Amino acid sequence: MAVGSGLQLKSPREIDTMARGGAILAATHAFVKTHVQPGVSTGELDRLAEQFIRDHAGAEPAFKGLYGFPGAVCISVNEEIVHGIPSNKRILNSGDIVSVDIGVKFEGMFTDAAITHPVGVIDEVTQRLLEVTERSLAAGIAAATTDNHVGDIGAAIQAVVETAGFSIVRELVGHGVGFAPHEEIQIPNYGKAKRGKKLVAGLTIAIEPMVNVGTAKTRTLGDKWTVVTLDGKRSAHFEHTIAVTDAGPRVLTVV
Repeated sequence: MAVGSGLQLKSPREIDTMARGGAILAATHAFVKTHVQPGVSTGELDRLAEQFIRDHAGAEPAFKGLYGFPGAVCISVNEEIVHGIPSNKRILNSGDIVSVDIGVKFEGMFTDAAITHPVGVIDEVTQRLLEVTERSLAAGIAAATTDNHVGDIGAAIQAVVETAGFSIVRELVGHGVGFAPHEEIQIPNYGKAKRGKKLVAGLTIAIEPMVNVGTAKTRTLGDKWTVVTLDGKRSAHFEHTIAVTDAGPRVLTVV
């Protein structure tokens, strides 16, 4: 249902439906992870993910054809932040990192989650990048309570990232999700506590820190999709769909 604040709130039943779709999404991530290894192409990972999703009755990949996107999932390697187009020509090598961003539509409701995987053995800075980004996501989720505002989520993420010496991408943000892959409210990964819209029970959002080793600045490649770091240094991306509830944040994209 829509409310006067412009937020698209979900009923408990709708949230439960999202959680069922989110469990399929989480299982897809676990399945893809088993295939992330040197020598595999991003095109192959895309096909595996799409088939896994479609093997679940009522589920389909949410990103396939969305705004004209050609893949079933977004797969971004190393300095690619988000929206990487899967390709049979893009082969993963040991030492790479690969961000897999998956959306699932299940019984009319949408969920969204991303994980950045190491490929083989990665260097120490890259390992720390993954750990800090995942930790910042956890901090953002913990701040998604009914006594907080949108700014509290961003402030929590920003504190973790900048304390570690990394930078937060500012041109790209989290968002509302549920009735559509992207809903009106934006969830920046930076901000000030108690600023922005009040978080209310029934709000469902995708929280997704994108963290760079170097500059926070970005550019978009000629394919009009792939967003990369301006300095060519690496970026990591972790994301969950959560519901704000009176009992605290509920992560919907877990098994």
